[in-house]
Amino acid sequence: MDSEERVSFNADRCKGCGLCVDACPKGIIVLAERINSKGFPPAVCTDQAECTSCASCARMCPDMVITVRKGE
Repeated sequence: MDSEERVSFNADRCKGCGLCVDACPKGIIVLAERINSKGFPPAVCTDQAECTSCASCARMCPDMVITVRKGE
């Protein structure tokens, strides 16, 4: 995880279900246009600076592929 990232995704384990997209109150999580090694579009954060580290996305993820770090 980059030091500036508040939320990161294990893209190779993401199955692109979109639950985190729906759970994000800021609307900054989207499914990528690329496909991961399992054939799914992984979730990505479009604006790390807007992330409040609320962890709503991580709580919704059935596969636990999301890591949330508190902002400085």
